[in-house]
Amino acid sequence: MVLPLALTMGEPAGIGGEIALKAWLRRGDGVPLFYAIDDPDRLVALAGRLGWDVPVRAIVAPGDAAAVFGAAMPVVPVGGRVRAAPGKPNQADAALVLRSIDVAVADAREGRAAAVVTNPINKEALYRAGFRHPGHTEHLAELAGIAEGAVMMLACPELRVVPVTIHLALREAIAALSVAKIVHAGRIAEAALKRDFGIAKPRLAVAGLNPHAGEGGSLGREDLDLVAPAVAELRAAGIDATGPLAADTMFHAAARRGYDAALCMYHDQALIPLKTIDFDGGVNVTLGLPFIRTSPDHGTGFDIAGTGTARPDSLIAALRLAAEMAARRSRP
Repeated sequence: MVLPLALTMGEPAGIGGEIALKAWLRRGDGVPLFYAIDDPDRLVALAGRLGWDVPVRAIVAPGDAAAVFGAAMPVVPVGGRVRAAPGKPNQADAALVLRSIDVAVADAREGRAAAVVTNPINKEALYRAGFRHPGHTEHLAELAGIAEGAVMMLACPELRVVPVTIHLALREAIAALSVAKIVHAGRIAEAALKRDFGIAKPRLAVAGLNPHAGEGGSLGREDLDLVAPAVAELRAAGIDATGPLAADTMFHAAARRGYDAALCMYHDQALIPLKTIDFDGGVNVTLGLPFIRTSPDHGTGFDIAGTGTARPDSLIAALRLAAEMAARRSRP
């Protein structure tokens, strides 16, 4: 039996509902079986507002999704009424946003869902409700009890990138960088490329922190003192890692053919090339969890919420990648 994917509500004032409805409308184009954890009434109202013919049907359990999916969008009720309007967040919805994530994770961990696919959240609203994490990645790691920390990957057909430090100011990211963190990210990435992407012998390209990978120390010693020793440790562990490499020459087409994932030292070093190459189709993948989690690689889109113009490409890519990863994990 093929298990469905659990799709979280995300920020209800954003575009998550619209792209979920659009993804269901494209179910005949290879969009895998999924169910939403949401307020069914708000999805009915949203579809009506936009003039889309999307029947919405509440289901009791994920196992009911398959029988419903062909004719209606299956929704496990999140347990409350959403108060936000498109583009206008409501603080009262924060508990429902977090409950949707918690239910999806429980479904995946207990074998009711094949994977978790998360719609974008509004962290500012969640912080006011007591949310303690910089983003989904860190929250999911805590739910999973991952002591060493999960690792973020951004993926599209042409490129995979793994930032060693994530949601930190640049000054804080540099201060937080260490040999141990680089090695941890490299080990988790290599294992995921084998298990979830079907790459027998993954190749990692490791970016230097400074321009031109430090120019032998003349542009900063971090590449000599942190990145190079981490690459040596990864190689000693049998991982095909190369670096530190000058980041400004790592991401053109010919260079990308030489590796399976790029290990980057900070957030923008990883995300700028990926979003430049495939802005609409990038997928956020959390590595190192005991369950699969993907997400569209964009934000809440408050400025266009409720207009029907949001593109579902990244969400559809996230659903497809989650299903592919789940299929690989289920093979004997």
